[in-house]
Amino acid sequence: MNNPSLTLGLIVGNRGFFPAHLCDTGRAEMLKTLASLGIKTILLDTSATKYGAVESLSDAQKCADLFRAHAGEIDGLLVTLPNFGDERAVANTIRWSGLRVPVLIHAFNDDPKTMTIKDRRDSFCGKMSVCNNLRQYRIPHTLTRLHTCAPNDPSLLADLQDFVVTCRVVKGLRNLRIGALGARPTAFNTVRYSEKLFEQSGITIETLDLFELFGWIGKLKDSDAAVNAKLADIQKYVSAQSVPPVALLKMAKFGVAVDRWMHDTRLNASAIQCWTAMEEFFGVVPCTLMSMMSNLGLSSACEVDVVGTVSMYAMAQASGKPSALVDWNNNYGTDPDKGVIFHCSNLPKDLFVAQGEDAPVMDYQEIIAGTVGKENTYGTVVGRLARTAFTYLRVSTDDAAGTVRAYVGEGELTDDPLKTFGGYGVVKIRDFQKLLRYICENGFEHHVAVNPARIAAGTREALSKYLGWDVYRHE
Repeated sequence: MNNPSLTLGLIVGNRGFFPAHLCDTGRAEMLKTLASLGIKTILLDTSATKYGAVESLSDAQKCADLFRAHAGEIDGLLVTLPNFGDERAVANTIRWSGLRVPVLIHAFNDDPKTMTIKDRRDSFCGKMSVCNNLRQYRIPHTLTRLHTCAPNDPSLLADLQDFVVTCRVVKGLRNLRIGALGARPTAFNTVRYSEKLFEQSGITIETLDLFELFGWIGKLKDSDAAVNAKLADIQKYVSAQSVPPVALLKMAKFGVAVDRWMHDTRLNASAIQCWTAMEEFFGVVPCTLMSMMSNLGLSSACEVDVVGTVSMYAMAQASGKPSALVDWNNNYGTDPDKGVIFHCSNLPKDLFVAQGEDAPVMDYQEIIAGTVGKENTYGTVVGRLARTAFTYLRVSTDDAAGTVRAYVGEGELTDDPLKTFGGYGVVKIRDFQKLLRYICENGFEHHVAVNPARIAAGTREALSKYLGWDVYRHE
């Protein structure tokens, strides 16, 4: 999976008694930087206002009208201040556009050698005025690492890359629709959550009983074209040499039924009751189908962990790479900064080692095979997660406080020796014991989503500043 290119609305701030020619050169410099990052832009033409900048009420209205006309395309707004800028014009542009997207504020550096009336910017000061007005207007906004910097400064390139993540997460979570298939496992109070708190953030949950799904599956014939197409997809996805054909056929029917449900109810992701009714009364585990969905960015969490799905989907949107849901499962020897993450598993194929004995294959679910019989548990995707930098995220609804909470951070998946079943990996995280203490003291779940990218900063900004969640970043 890959994310499509991002589009920003660009506001170039100007103020009449400051040198306006700086808006001309500044606009060009910023556009060059955005183009180098593959970021598309929507902004006023130089024929619409002076240098295509925003200064007056009239300019603000023109820019707002332009943004409103392209509302479906704009993922975020970038305000750049080549000179002091007019704070009211910037704030009014954003308010009148009606957009509810992330906003990044950038200001240019002054050069001590050109501090004359002809070339003095005062953007350093103007940025404070713009931010002051945005706060008055209750418009949340993101700041750059440095108060002022040139458009080609490495710090701004990092800021823009983080901001892209922020925009993608906000866009992905607002209007997110998750399918909850089946009831949560009775023994897992840890996957309780509040639908109403999520609805306040624009996240909707659609439920479906396993009884209905099994009814739809029962109407499918072995010879149906959709079933055979799904069977072919499964066999192409992962090696299944040890899996009985009857189990593969059941998986294909399950996949067709779930695909139709998600299409008909316009779902973006899912959380599924993966045990033990599925095995006892249907005869397979749904892990491979869930792995396939997650690999395509349609994040799918096991054990009806809807909040885990939110965590997975947020990072998949952020990075354009699939996320997995795992357990913080074991210590790794006596190293306090290392641990083992694990699931049975439905982890997406792209996260595994690609070749060798640790590459993913389809097998049976060893943990519950002793209870329901090995023949009823085929369909897991087992293997080792590949060595890479990664981001972890856990979202949780705090009903007592009436808020959504989360923690996020980064670490490394290592190649330290380990051989076990399921999907697994060894992680190294700075001050891991501090993180584990935070998880336990604050009552977070044992499940955590992981994604093979460094996206913690932008993800935290999205969840905390724009969705209003209580987020801890572990560093």
